[in-house]
Amino acid sequence: MSVHPITSTKTLSQDRALPRTQTGWRLFWIAVLGTAMLVLQTLSAAARPESLAPLAEKVSPAVVNITTSTVVEGRTGPQGIVPEGSPFEDFFREFQDRNGGGNRPRRSSALGSGFVISEDGYIVTNNHVIDGADEIEIEFFPGDGQPADFLPATVVGTDPNTDIALLKVDAPMPLKFVKFGDSDVARVGDWVVAMGNPLGQGFSLSAGIVSARNRALSGSYDDYIQTDAAINRGNSGGPLFNMDGEVVGVNTAILSPNGGSIGIGFSMASNVVTKVVSQLKEFGETRRGWLGVRIQDVTDDLAEAIGLTNDEGVLITDVPEGPAKEAGLLARDVITSFDGFEVKDTRDLVRRVGDTEVGKTVRVVVFRDGKTETVRVTLGRREDAVGNDAGTGTGDDVVPDESEKEILGLTVGAVRDDMREELNLDADTPGLVILSVDETSAAWEKGLRAGDVITEAGQNKVASIADLEAQIEAAEEGGRKSIFLMVRRAGEPRFVALNLDD
Repeated sequence: MSVHPITSTKTLSQDRALPRTQTGWRLFWIAVLGTAMLVLQTLSAAARPESLAPLAEKVSPAVVNITTSTVVEGRTGPQGIVPEGSPFEDFFREFQDRNGGGNRPRRSSALGSGFVISEDGYIVTNNHVIDGADEIEIEFFPGDGQPADFLPATVVGTDPNTDIALLKVDAPMPLKFVKFGDSDVARVGDWVVAMGNPLGQGFSLSAGIVSARNRALSGSYDDYIQTDAAINRGNSGGPLFNMDGEVVGVNTAILSPNGGSIGIGFSMASNVVTKVVSQLKEFGETRRGWLGVRIQDVTDDLAEAIGLTNDEGVLITDVPEGPAKEAGLLARDVITSFDGFEVKDTRDLVRRVGDTEVGKTVRVVVFRDGKTETVRVTLGRREDAVGNDAGTGTGDDVVPDESEKEILGLTVGAVRDDMREELNLDADTPGLVILSVDETSAAWEKGLRAGDVITEAGQNKVASIADLEAQIEAAEEGGRKSIFLMVRRAGEPRFVALNLDD
């Protein structure tokens, strides 16, 4: 085999002028390079399967089509037939009433996908596929040893937070099923295969790669795998397989301007799904851990104001009645570790708490007043706490300050009693209401707006303008570049680090 370099600028006469040993070594290394490139091309081709047929044959018997039907009320009048107020409106209403169509119920059908996870008939799909359905039927991929007809399914449990549902069918024989894989080891660039019932066309397979990981869409417990494998309507609830035939995701959503696949699909990661499915199977519902704090991410400015060396961790903004308050956690504490795991941000903490067993006592490490402390907290149940929005008042009596003043780009004044209901403040909560914000100031850039209420500054309560000025002066004397404020908007607290040089 001869290799001819195409980038050489030497002429034939120049090559002949080189010493024979140099020319020999040059040809040797060119040959080595060419051989290496050929080997790499061969390995690259070998890394891609020549056909996905063996994988499809292996796992397809466990992939199912799901048909749901729901009875909905019919229309009560001629809406949609003639415009409202039309002279023909009474005519069409009388016609519908004579034919019994004025309020006739009708049945609505929908299609989706799912997959069998046990031989005794447990099936996983999306909650939105079966939500509100009166009847659910499962159609199996045709093949030897599979049920020949539709089988009715019952709902074992659902979790709207992750859009997962667990169904059960009673089959006349053991069903073929698939297993979950470890979604945490899935790498961007790994090959994946999506299976399901797109657009009601029946069993279909599409292939692609893992485009991204750890995507969050809208929920607190989101952990989506993004893929360019074609996912369309009807694929919802179907499995996303790795090349070992393991389920690493449940196909849930697509990003599309027209409702069709444009190569941006999302599958809920299997390591989230397995925890949900396990709880639905055991309890018929989810049982997530609950810490009982309101939190926000730590920004660089907040870290500097608090005295942290980095912006990792989660800042507690409020501690209502619950496990955290009983254990002694406080607003302004920064949670740096939960149950032995370092806490990166609010999303990380919410997921870790939710994944922790209800009733478990965990160690929570917090940064408080310049040092770390460990607090032991016994977790409650998140589902029991939904709707519990207990707030915390300061309990201090204060003398209203009627004056107004511009400070750090803010015009502030004392909170009057007639403002409290509109500002969603308890009667005993002191503070300064922001009356206006200079739109050229750092305060505006930090998101402060008229109607916000400053209740603390420098980790001290603020009841008057004099209190705020005293805390600003103390921060400046201490060499701080920013002042640490607690601000409430519509009753909800958050912390802001406001630059002092504005």
